[in-house]
Amino acid sequence: MAKMHINPNNTTDKTIRSIDRKREQERRFMVKKAKDNAEEFVAKLVQRLIDRELVETSSVIELREAFVNQLNQLSTLEEFDVQLKVAPIRTLVQDANIVSLFLTAYIIEDLINHHAILDIYGEDIEIYLAVDSVFKVLRPR
Repeated sequence: MAKMHINPNNTTDKTIRSIDRKREQERRFMVKKAKDNAEEFVAKLVQRLIDRELVETSSVIELREAFVNQLNQLSTLEEFDVQLKVAPIRTLVQDANIVSLFLTAYIIEDLINHHAILDIYGEDIEIYLAVDSVFKVLRPR
């Protein structure tokens, strides 16, 4: 009887593809849930950022609208565009929540230029932890 040859590269490729599929499913689930509950999440996020004194704003309403727009935009972006946006802070934490990373990158890079923002304080990790404290509930168990 012939011995079956197992190609280690084939096994590795299958494992990598399986992990990639699982991460992509997790990402789609989190993005959809964030978009569906955007108002609730954004209200908590804005309050958390203000309470921790990370963001100083002249209009909470405009800040909420900016975050709702970002969550709606996240669901329409290609994977490449999302990865490009979070690239500068991808190594901030291991196994990061993609929604939290995306919004942290938005706060650090784009929100600072919003007319309703007076100033943004804190380090990148502090901002990420504040954002993730709201969006960690999105992660499937």
